[in-house]
Amino acid sequence: MTDIDLKPEEFAEAATDVIAAAQSGDFRSAAQVLADAGLCGVCASEEAGGLALGIEFALPIVAEAGRQRLQWPLLETILVAKALGSSPLAAELCSGARVATWALQGNLAEQFAGHARHATLSDWVLVSGNGGGAVLLDLASVTVTPDGALDPEFPQTWLSLEGAKILAEIDADTFSALKRDLQILIASLVNGAAESALSATASYMSTRVQFGRPLSAKQAVRHNLARMRLVQETSNAGILRLLQNDEYDAVRDAQPVLVNALSSSAFVLEKAIQLHGGMGFTWELPLHYSLREIRKLDAAFGSGELASEVGREFIQSV
Repeated sequence: MTDIDLKPEEFAEAATDVIAAAQSGDFRSAAQVLADAGLCGVCASEEAGGLALGIEFALPIVAEAGRQRLQWPLLETILVAKALGSSPLAAELCSGARVATWALQGNLAEQFAGHARHATLSDWVLVSGNGGGAVLLDLASVTVTPDGALDPEFPQTWLSLEGAKILAEIDADTFSALKRDLQILIASLVNGAAESALSATASYMSTRVQFGRPLSAKQAVRHNLARMRLVQETSNAGILRLLQNDEYDAVRDAQPVLVNALSSSAFVLEKAIQLHGGMGFTWELPLHYSLREIRKLDAAFGSGELASEVGREFIQSV
């Protein structure tokens, strides 16, 4: 079967049941379920046991993980397995024997890193290295300190890298391309979370009846839902546009799309929680979990600093 025979949307359909099944077990059993279905190695080399497909095939998988609020570093494992090529380390990720995460802040030179999702349970972590490259470290040789300030149940982590064991090195060009893929997949993850919240809110507003009419009959509610749909569609269109080169056949910059996705998804989640009332913070509909994840990712990129950087680059370019 060639790539032409495959469609990314088919991967979303297949991923739905797999991710739901992964939710029912612990962290390690989830790794095996996801790996056995081929999700961990969707972009990895065939020599490592992967499918060697483009990033467009990982997009719907990661979006589905966002929709189902999967607490597992799926997008990080996909990307690290891709970066490792035909290495035996990549094969371990594809098989589910190992799990990798990515420290979004810090570097090896500073001996300090942070914002690595699920680092307390993962095996390896990718950290920025010297000369624009990156290194894969064994988390067993790293001091991991959880920080539950933004999310006490799934805390962020800080890593002390002194004496850390280096498992592999990734060159600057590979890491630069990988960072762009990371930005695209994070945008897809938060966009999926927002889509799930919007769908749940629209359904709730149309079935919740007060004073003889559904809440969706109220003009203020309709305005909110329309605004939520508008920003959601804009975000989704931007993500899909990144898969194609611009009019000069140049690769598009993913940062503006990531900034918009983080902002838009936070807006949609906050509105969804508001429209659901107190139910947005209950076990019945835990929308706050998605909002926490978005806020943690935003903090990893500087809590608005990325937007300022995009703005400065735009001003300097004109």
